[in-house]
Amino acid sequence: MLDKCCMIVYNNTNVAVCRTDVCGKRTDFGLDNEEDTEKMENENRKVIVDKHTNLLSLEEPIYQLNDVKEPNIFRNLFPYDEVPKIAFNNRVVPHNTPEEIFITDTTFRDGQQSRAPYSPEQIVTIYDYLHKLGGPKGIIRQCEFFLYSKKDRDALYKCMERGYQFPEISSWIRANKKDFALVKEVGVKETGILVSCSDYHIFYKMKMTRKQAMEHYLNIVRECLETGISPRCHFEDITRADIYGFVIPFALELMKLMQEYKIPVRIRACDTLGYGVNFSGASIPRSVQGIIYGLTTHANVPSELLEWHGHNDFYKAVTNSTTAWLYGAGGVNCSLFGIGERTGNTPLEAMVFEYAQLKGTLDGMDTRVITELAEYFEKEIGYEMPERTPFVGKNFNVTRAGIHADGLLKNEEIYNIFDTEKLLNRPVLVAVSNTSGLAGIAHWMNTYFKFKGDKQIDKNAAVVARVKEWVDAEYEGGRVTVLTVEELLKAIDKSCKELGVDLWT
Repeated sequence: MLDKCCMIVYNNTNVAVCRTDVCGKRTDFGLDNEEDTEKMENENRKVIVDKHTNLLSLEEPIYQLNDVKEPNIFRNLFPYDEVPKIAFNNRVVPHNTPEEIFITDTTFRDGQQSRAPYSPEQIVTIYDYLHKLGGPKGIIRQCEFFLYSKKDRDALYKCMERGYQFPEISSWIRANKKDFALVKEVGVKETGILVSCSDYHIFYKMKMTRKQAMEHYLNIVRECLETGISPRCHFEDITRADIYGFVIPFALELMKLMQEYKIPVRIRACDTLGYGVNFSGASIPRSVQGIIYGLTTHANVPSELLEWHGHNDFYKAVTNSTTAWLYGAGGVNCSLFGIGERTGNTPLEAMVFEYAQLKGTLDGMDTRVITELAEYFEKEIGYEMPERTPFVGKNFNVTRAGIHADGLLKNEEIYNIFDTEKLLNRPVLVAVSNTSGLAGIAHWMNTYFKFKGDKQIDKNAAVVARVKEWVDAEYEGGRVTVLTVEELLKAIDKSCKELGVDLWT
């Protein structure tokens, strides 16, 4: 019979494993089962030197699959009829930014799922642009392609004929032997495999238990490795998954397969519904840094084989991707202009500038290509770029306020994020409207006509005053829209003739 003043300790399956009396004396119940074995393994962890801190630490515990009978869908965090909740446990993990970080592209896969398919010619042109944008170091490391149709394969073959080292060509297929053989036939070294990891998918979509799902996934990965193809495992819906009950144990098994076959196994952490948050101390499964820390520290996934795939449902795709870099992921997966399902993916062009800000250098990336790509999408593909989209929208560096225009005229740095003309071939502009004033009109003329130094027109010039009279008359007459380039050129030409002024002398 147990003493009244004692504590019974239970494991995660509600089985009593030991008791502790008031003096702190522990008595194990000596269960001869899997939980007892796991407990002993974790208690006998070695003391090792942490290579990052050079301090002694305990060898990381081994996390076993928790094969629950009922799905854990974190209803406390994701009540379907309410806004999702962000919980905090104030557990903070350290920065662990890899020495080398990179970008991978899903424009031809996830990006293409949300729009009309690109033609093979369009895919090749975009691929050429991505190669140029990524620079000689291949910061844009990889592009992934569908292999479903002849058109998909034709585009892939044409891109392969380019012979570029970067972006590497990867594929996305259905997970079966026939498609693995197809990957090998076309000469691609790596392919993506969907491995959904939340109980929403395992129990409700696949109608499996966690153990069944893991065994199914591992069999598929083994089949892939048997053909000599490197698998990239897409951990779908990771921000609603049981990180230590399924994700980490599964990742550990994948790392064992990598050791066995001596072929890289990449893991892509997919924030499928954009639930990830980058707040310090947030709880998993929503904590981006918590997920990345768990995979690199507890599952021993090398940073160069770990990437983050974000969605923008809660406006966090960019910040979450940057956070993944900061805490140990080598790669972030993006699509051009964020084009992707629902609210889209992490915009590739955004991560180019995040890279430069973190590293202090573009490392050879040619950011002017971003403008070329935006123009190509609009003129050749017919994609309408939202006007205020950072870096590529028509109005991203355009100001309308007269006081801002006056500041730009005095010093461009006052109201421009960086030298957009140098880095994006997009000079800063001032739209002419009823609030532009003399400074705004002068700035527009200098920018449009590319007048520099002594050639610049002063805001007090007679031609500027004459054009402003015309602008004021337009808006006093009831106009509410911004003046077009054609209208302004016509007004400037008329004013110059009336004043006998030649702007180019």
